[in-house]
Amino acid sequence: MSSEGMKEDCLGWAARDPSGLLSPYKFSRRTVGSDDVSIRITHCGVCYADVAWTRNQHGHSKYPLVPGHEIVGIVKQVGSSVQRFKVGDHVGVGTYVNSCRECENCNDRLESQCEKVVLIVLTFDGIDADGTVTKGGYSSHIVVDERYCFRIPENYPMASAAPLLCAGITVYTPMMRHKMNQPGKSLGIIGLGGLGHMAVKFGKAFGLKVTVLSTSISKKEESLSLLGADHFVISSDQEQMKAMAKSLDFIIDTASGDHPFDPYMSLLKTGGILALVGFPSEVKFSPASLNIGMKTVSGSATGGTKDIQEMIDLCAAQNIYPEIEVVPIDYANEALERLIKRDIKYRFVIDIENSLK
Repeated sequence: MSSEGMKEDCLGWAARDPSGLLSPYKFSRRTVGSDDVSIRITHCGVCYADVAWTRNQHGHSKYPLVPGHEIVGIVKQVGSSVQRFKVGDHVGVGTYVNSCRECENCNDRLESQCEKVVLIVLTFDGIDADGTVTKGGYSSHIVVDERYCFRIPENYPMASAAPLLCAGITVYTPMMRHKMNQPGKSLGIIGLGGLGHMAVKFGKAFGLKVTVLSTSISKKEESLSLLGADHFVISSDQEQMKAMAKSLDFIIDTASGDHPFDPYMSLLKTGGILALVGFPSEVKFSPASLNIGMKTVSGSATGGTKDIQEMIDLCAAQNIYPEIEVVPIDYANEALERLIKRDIKYRFVIDIENSLK
């Protein structure tokens, strides 16, 4: 990789150990290569991945660890071979910053499913091409190959764009793959957090009849009035669930806590599809729930570069905005604690530009 700029100090907030406690941290980004874009970060969304990695929940975190993979900012420098971006452009960076670029999936711009898994470089705590550990968006700037950057339309608010890059694309990808964009079809959504609320918004934009399936009655009012869902069902209420039997064409399951699957499978019509985007510790259901009714259970995680740009453009064209709470960087630890308690409607976004000094 050719070098076209001097390294400069980058200010971020990092966890030093599995306590996950974040504090200010200075480090250097790689120099800008010929295909790189250097981005001054303005905003970064807060994802549960930030909790999991800072606290070493997967057992492989490398400290100091700078989290954040819902990154939005302004281009401040481009390499000599960069074609798609210029200084001053609004851009986003999502959950990964490199892949093998050679396999069938990468060639189809489905890089999130790169067949050479070890070559998928996560935006933070990954091993970059130069051997350094990647550091995420809780920082003042980032250097990324242009292939993994996305154009944010000038008329779309920067803070609102951040959650699209993980929460948004995670539900958009299976919706497009399984043609959940057919007006008049019915969609059920399990879980109403950062991912679930975006699924409601996309579902309504696609003209679907949307039902929120939740264990919490407290979410009913906002589901219907704020987010525009058509129906709200308490999934622990057997009578309500029974009344919904065989009524849904699709279900998106965003819940990562352990939960039964058979009751939800019973809500699907013949040929219905349940797309799982959460990560419960196990998935368990009766074969009859699948075989009787010719139903499908499918998995999905984030999305490829083609779908990410398509989703961003759709949100700008149709005025689809995440529900966000903008906070300063020195609130990051409290935001992560509130996220663990599910005390957020529906996505924290850190105002990096005005608070990271």
